[in-house]
Amino acid sequence: MAPDFDADLLKTFIAAAELGSFTKAAQVVCRSQAAVSMQIKRLEGAIGTPLFVRDTRNLSLTHAGETLLEYARRIRSLQDEAWAAVARPEITGHVVLGAPDDYISSLLPPVLRRFSAMYPAVDISVICAQSTALAPMLEDNRIDLAFVTRDRSLRLNGDFIRREPVWWVGKPDEPRVWQARPLPVALYESGCMARANTVAALDRATLPYRAAYSSASMLGLLAVVDAGLAVAALARCSVPERLSVLGARHGLPEIEPLDIVVARSAKSNRPTCDYLAAQMQQDLSRPMQSEPASDAVVLG
Repeated sequence: MAPDFDADLLKTFIAAAELGSFTKAAQVVCRSQAAVSMQIKRLEGAIGTPLFVRDTRNLSLTHAGETLLEYARRIRSLQDEAWAAVARPEITGHVVLGAPDDYISSLLPPVLRRFSAMYPAVDISVICAQSTALAPMLEDNRIDLAFVTRDRSLRLNGDFIRREPVWWVGKPDEPRVWQARPLPVALYESGCMARANTVAALDRATLPYRAAYSSASMLGLLAVVDAGLAVAALARCSVPERLSVLGARHGLPEIEPLDIVVARSAKSNRPTCDYLAAQMQQDLSRPMQSEPASDAVVLG
């Protein structure tokens, strides 16, 4: 007899497969990394074959895992469509959502996929920009929702979603970078909370540093770190598996975490915006966890 596919197990499997990490999957499904590992083992036990190839840095699908992923997506999509057809009236409209590139790439894809399955007649426009650029767009009603870092100086408060730890990262084979003094640091642009918190941590530690590079985009920071030219401080959710996590034992100070919120414009008081904001709250809310998870790559 074929095993029943538990919806929670499939949700966790899809998250791990799409994000390539049990750690990041744990953030999406609001479970611990250990709980995610146990769920995957349960699913593999029920099927009778491994679904992932695991090593110290990468998490990839086996042939069976690739096959199951296609079916798992279809099963989850049908579940969402069935629920929406029975429990929700037909909702149409358009939502303009703004978010920084690190949150868009790491946190929002599963949310948008699930929302679109439940509300297929709602169109979503996504604007990628830093919080400093999204604040005036929100005030001018050019966007409906902003999934951003809380920043009271920009009047970006909104409804709290999660507290995201900030980790130092560097290129694994470039230990000289984090050992250098002054420390070369790649920073986000001036005015954003991530940069302010990073600089404040360095100043409190009286650690000599130089702002070697600056970028409004996470991709800009990653390019510098990948080149072995500097270290950077990134929200945990957006740390790539290829980079090493640095910390106190490397002489680097702890950085204050970031509060992520959903802020709304004055004209967002309509069902389409309500449902998308609620979906983000449901899928992404989780308690604070400040320590690196066990499948993070830590530089010795």
